Amino acid sequence: MRYYLRKVAFYLVALWAALTLNFLIPRMMPGDPVDILLAKLQQRGGSVDPATRRAYELLLGTDTHESLLHQYLGYLGNIAQGRLGVSVSDFPAPVSSVIATSLPWTVALVGLATLLSVLLGTGLGVLVGWRRGSWLDSLVPATTVLSAVPYFWLALILVAVFGSALGWFPLLGGYDVTLTPGVNGPFLGSAVYHGVLPAITIVVSSAGSWLLGTRNMMVSTLAEDYVLTAWAKGLRKRRIMVWYAARNAVLPTVAGFAISLGFVVAGSVVTEQVFAYPGIGSKLLQAVQGNDYALMQGIFLVITVAVLGANLLVDLLYGLVDPRVRT
Repeated sequence: MRYYLRKVAFYLVALWAALTLNFLIPRMMPGDPVDILLAKLQQRGGSVDPATRRAYELLLGTDTHESLLHQYLGYLGNIAQGRLGVSVSDFPAPVSSVIATSLPWTVALVGLATLLSVLLGTGLGVLVGWRRGSWLDSLVPATTVLSAVPYFWLALILVAVFGSALGWFPLLGGYDVTLTPGVNGPFLGSAVYHGVLPAITIVVSSAGSWLLGTRNMMVSTLAEDYVLTAWAKGLRKRRIMVWYAARNAVLPTVAGFAISLGFVVAGSVVTEQVFAYPGIGSKLLQAVQGNDYALMQGIFLVITVAVLGANLLVDLLYGLVDPRVRT
């Protein structure tokens, strides 16, 4: 019980530190979101006076008349109530609605592709490690080369070949804009069709690293005493591979997968820029370019909670799978 309480306390402190950095970092950036919004208002022919500026400061939570501590306490209070502010780049949409609209696209594409790459790479790594020295080992250098290829370069190659030259897949977007978004067959089919190339890019570029790591752990595990004892007992090969070798070899992969969940949100920026995909990564880039403090903080909050939550879950599961970590 002490192990679990210690882990929960650690992640609560980490969450508080992340929220504090989330508040401070955007305010260290040059520029003022209120000035940006007022400039947009002037371009549309609107009038700008001190009362208008004051109203925008209160609306966006960047009141310069308040101390930094007072703004920080107000920020924590709003977070506790689920109020993330108003987006400047998508004004006057609330940050929560902007994230709710774009996050499902990112989770569906990058999340499922990351899960598929982990399962594929881990499964192949177990098989290659079990049959080390065979012809399967010749696949490892090839997968390592694919992992070293810059992700955006691989994405551009796939777009040029399968999208532009062959015309098998669409070049840009997340769905056919002539369709009505919703839970219906044509829209879902179009979304899957548009997500094939981005998903393939993620799987091809990341599966190799999972394969190599699992293969090396599998080779190391096969030399352990408990595996040799299982061979001496005359157990079946499949049982030894799955329950003795693979079961222990994949433990680091589980921890790595929890860390990689941060890529589901943060790493989607490159994906969505190359394929013009309507996810949260493009919204993050839009927020940075427009000094949209509220939207940046909201997206960073989603990344923080996702990564910390995934790592906490893995740590708790580790305590059940491997009792030695509880000592």
